[in-house]
Amino acid sequence: MAKGPTVYHVAERAGVSIATVSFTFRQPEKVKASTRELVLAAADELGYVPSASARGLARGRTGALGLFAYDYLLDPSGGPGVQGGLPHDVDAPGDREEGNLRLFPLYVDEVQRGVELECWRRGQALLVGGGNPANNEAVLSDIAGRVDGLAVFPRSVPVEALARIARRIPVVEVSESLRNRGMDHVTVDNASGARAITEHLIKGHGLTELMFIGAMPSTDNDERLEAFRGALAAAGVKLRHEPRYPAGGELTVAETVRTICHQGSLPQAFVCATDQDALVVMDVLAAAGVAVPKQVAVTGFDGIAAGRVIRPSLTTVRQPMERMGRTMVELLLDRLDHPEKPPVDLKLPVRLVLRESCGCQPS
Repeated sequence: MAKGPTVYHVAERAGVSIATVSFTFRQPEKVKASTRELVLAAADELGYVPSASARGLARGRTGALGLFAYDYLLDPSGGPGVQGGLPHDVDAPGDREEGNLRLFPLYVDEVQRGVELECWRRGQALLVGGGNPANNEAVLSDIAGRVDGLAVFPRSVPVEALARIARRIPVVEVSESLRNRGMDHVTVDNASGARAITEHLIKGHGLTELMFIGAMPSTDNDERLEAFRGALAAAGVKLRHEPRYPAGGELTVAETVRTICHQGSLPQAFVCATDQDALVVMDVLAAAGVAVPKQVAVTGFDGIAAGRVIRPSLTTVRQPMERMGRTMVELLLDRLDHPEKPPVDLKLPVRLVLRESCGCQPS
């Protein structure tokens, strides 16, 4: 393949210096309009495209950040799966393309959108990877070798691999933390959110038989569970239903709720660790003929789009998911400029959103 035109060819054709060509593409406000037109015309005639890799070599950076994420609905084999008890009938082929909000956007998607927007705003390229857990360490290493810094959802990668990468480039974790020293971390105030939603059920609706349920243990979910317990204790309410993490054992969320319905031991409210869990609980209750919220209230945590459109609409705690993604980019770029700073652990605020599933009107 013939070598393409360079900045030198453009400068010669336009009759300007190579610095002027560089400024035209990188900082056009510093170049007179008439000169910019000359440079752009010359570049167009020659078919010149600025080389990001060349600029990166000059600055010692690639000008790109990486994001290693995961697909909530991807099973360990790499194919479409059912996480957290998501019913098979909402995972039909083509549902994503048809705009099924049960499948997209989810929590991960909204955080990723924030990363994308902030990279675009700051002129950073973004390399996104993830997928099959069988080869995610190789994919992670490949991405890390091409970028200046890496944003990651910790549960999607091996701890040791991430620790090795963090010794070479800045790494920021979102949501859960692997508690690796030297990494920045962005999360939300899980405790205040879970406490607020539990107190609302007790004080706002007079409910005292509450059950916490989630698809799996995690640092986020553990914080929510602990705050749930604390809110019950502070209100003098006895914990009558033991919290359930069915995916940690043999049962899914859906199967657990079906069993509870069959036994006739329903609580007055299910306080769910996530919105995805809450939507599954509502599906099972509807199939069993249990009316929400008339017979049982249901609440979630995250604030995904599906919770707004399901009927009854879902009472939840809204995480600032886009802000989380943007903040990861901010932290990575700041870490590149100030590598000597101590690790940052940011906790962003959350917001209680009252809707129909607890017995309120949508707020």
